[in-house]
Amino acid sequence: MAHPMPKTRFASVILDEAIDRELDYSIPPDFPVNIAIGTRVLVPLRSQLRKGTIIDLRETSSIASIKPITEILSETPLIHGELLDLAHWMSEYYATPFRRVLRLFLPPTIRKGMEAKQQLFVTAERPRPQLVELCASLRGKKEAQAKLLDILLEHPKGILLTELLEKASVARTAFEQLKKQGVVSASFLAIERDPLANATFVPTRHKVLYDEQKTAFASISRSLSSGAFAVHLLHGITGSGKTEIYLQAIESVLKMGKTALFLVPEIALTSQTVERLKGRFSDQIALFHYRLSDGERRDAWHALQRGQARIAVGPRSTLFAPLKQLGLIIIDEEHDGSYKQTEEMPCYHARDVAVMRAKLASTAIILGSATPSLESYYNASQGKYHLSTLSVRAEKSKLPHVEIVDLREESPKQKGHSLFSRPLLKAIEERIKNGEQTLLFLNRRGYHAQRLCTACGVTLQCPHCDVALTFHRKDNRLTCHLCQYHLSPPPVQCSSCGSEDSLKYQGIGTEQVERVLHAIFPEVRTLRLDADTTKHKGSHDELFKQFRAGKAEVLIGTQMIAKGLHFPSVTLVGVLNADASLGIPDFRSGERVFQILTQVAGRAGRGALPGRVIIQTWLPEHPIIELASRQDYPAFYHQELDSRKVFNYPPTARLVKILASGPDECTVQKVLDSLRQELQKHLPSSYELQNVLPCGYPKIKDRFRFQFLIKGPSCGPITRLLTPLLQKRKTLPKELRILIDVDPLSTFS
Repeated sequence: MAHPMPKTRFASVILDEAIDRELDYSIPPDFPVNIAIGTRVLVPLRSQLRKGTIIDLRETSSIASIKPITEILSETPLIHGELLDLAHWMSEYYATPFRRVLRLFLPPTIRKGMEAKQQLFVTAERPRPQLVELCASLRGKKEAQAKLLDILLEHPKGILLTELLEKASVARTAFEQLKKQGVVSASFLAIERDPLANATFVPTRHKVLYDEQKTAFASISRSLSSGAFAVHLLHGITGSGKTEIYLQAIESVLKMGKTALFLVPEIALTSQTVERLKGRFSDQIALFHYRLSDGERRDAWHALQRGQARIAVGPRSTLFAPLKQLGLIIIDEEHDGSYKQTEEMPCYHARDVAVMRAKLASTAIILGSATPSLESYYNASQGKYHLSTLSVRAEKSKLPHVEIVDLREESPKQKGHSLFSRPLLKAIEERIKNGEQTLLFLNRRGYHAQRLCTACGVTLQCPHCDVALTFHRKDNRLTCHLCQYHLSPPPVQCSSCGSEDSLKYQGIGTEQVERVLHAIFPEVRTLRLDADTTKHKGSHDELFKQFRAGKAEVLIGTQMIAKGLHFPSVTLVGVLNADASLGIPDFRSGERVFQILTQVAGRAGRGALPGRVIIQTWLPEHPIIELASRQDYPAFYHQELDSRKVFNYPPTARLVKILASGPDECTVQKVLDSLRQELQKHLPSSYELQNVLPCGYPKIKDRFRFQFLIKGPSCGPITRLLTPLLQKRKTLPKELRILIDVDPLSTFS
């Protein structure tokens, strides 16, 4: 009996490059019947072959002459249903073509089809007694071969060729001779590249929770047991034991046979968290961060996809890891700005997308912070999130004593030259004498902020960006922190008025702080942690290890030292310029200052010794400084929320920022004005469109930048209008770029 021919099948494919819409292709009859959505394929486009991903399967197509798929590139689907649903949601919510969103879920090493690393694995081809006999006969005659057999006898199941040759300390020719005689054989074996393979971690057992921790964990456990979507905001003061709750929650999920996703702001700055995770869960972790090699990144991705690793740990891009049976998502330091992508579309916020992924997977998500974002705390106050509060420190340590020093009073006494107030210098001296450690926090890097001509008032600007150059003493050069343009050596004559005697440096940087500190305390040992000292792979960890080992009394740093560090010997934190960011014209500037001051203050007194924090400021009466010194988050939240309501800013309203950039200033402004007028015609009156203005940095890398803001009750109507409007504008100048930033973190950029 003849079987009916299967129906012609068609696949909708999104290409990796060039075209933003999906294309239909036929599936050849000889292809596997079980070809699935998410499979990688090679397809013809005009006269070329292009890689793409199947995002839909259907029995019919509206295309008349349709080309067949050329080749299947992946044996199994590389992106499953839940993640495809998330990609579709992101494309709509962030007004970004689906192709560009899909690239987040399939990183370059996966799209390019990078192969696993392979090494030769050597095994014996003769029984052990014969090997022993042969080894004895070769001794003294062909010693290199005998040494190889000695090592091989110690590894009856086989050994990597590189390891065999290294242990025997012989040339490869000896191995080739044994192979030619049929004594041994070698075959290729896939090797997993693990960035933590050679690191040692102390095993840790779960700790007994104190009362508030128990209450928070019980609430999370109920959600995990029910298998339903739930968002838990874990608001715990610095040192209150949030990480232990995370670890025990992961433990519960693994026992259920599920997987966990753990996001951290910057992996290099959270090495202590990674240590605790590895100490608790050993080889079940796949680690991601930007300093991994392509091979390490590829192997970590596949380990998760195959289920070999069950916990994904890393910064925001880890959110798209191919975990199956997802049981828990954790966002540590959920308030941190590094979770937001701002340089290119989609301008997604990993915290918000993680909440949607948890919803699609019907699982629990924990957002943890000592200083939650106003959005998250507002959602908790509205009953959308479950709020758990940890108000005391774990392990009996206490919050540090905080002291505000008024620089207006100190400056005359110090003749206006010192970076350090007298109380701070005295406290540093006491710590040095007692063998304790100090953190000094500064809100910028470099030596001086800028070079100013006192004759004409002109600062030395970057020729490509509208920003002053920063002096770096070590390299004796002026550098632009936006485009990396530099001048070395710095000019001795003002480019504006020609003066040679009036060039002065203004502002302070980490290098200068270190230099002045050594001038006051010549014997003090210091370490500096900023973007300049942490350029190389592993440099963060190395500096942290040195400081933890007592190789320095003082650690000087920028915002890097405020995040998640635990040094029991640190009993003093000095904040040198607490009010540096308060003057930035951004609706979140107060929130950022409160968060950074609270976080950096929390680094003191985390061990048995009491801690002290000294905040130097020119604005001691400023409510943000005062509330941060008390670490009074609820009071800060209510004060800030009232202000946001008055000016119609998030979290009580929604915000979309439209930014355009290009080499011609007039063209950029004109295009953005035109787009704003189009939107104004169609948006309801409940939406406020602000005027087109230059960005906070009006020029970067020779590109002029303008923006306008849209405020309203929701983002949906805005993005639904923007997508077709931009598609119609195919005649836009090629060099002009438009960026749509939904829920922007900053209005000054």
